[in-house]
Amino acid sequence: MRNSDKGELMHSRRDVFGIDFHDFMTKEQNESSFELASEFGISLREVKNLKKHLNRS
Repeated sequence: MRNSDKGELMHSRRDVFGIDFHDFMTKEQNESSFELASEFGISLREVKNLKKHLNRS
């Protein structure tokens, strides 16, 4: 199987939208969607998508 730098980077990262997923989970319990969006520098739509993704896991 052929390995590439890009492939290894994607497997080594544990984030969605450039956000550490575990950090988002801990802060999601205590903060509103607006606070999460402003802290992580993402839109409210991306916060909703992340929360939807959490419920599927």
